[in-house]
Amino acid sequence: MGSQRTFASVAWSAKGKVTRRERFLAEMDAVIAWARLLKLIEPH
Repeated sequence: MGSQRTFASVAWSAKGKVTRRERFLAEMDAVIAWARLLKLIEPH
């Protein structure tokens, strides 16, 4: 899934510390089969 960079995320990425939000989103990308899920909900 594509991600849109915000000013806050750009500022935090320069610091190098991984936030809980970033860790959570990385886990979600690893666990969820996004292509299959999107194909399932596309007709609706």
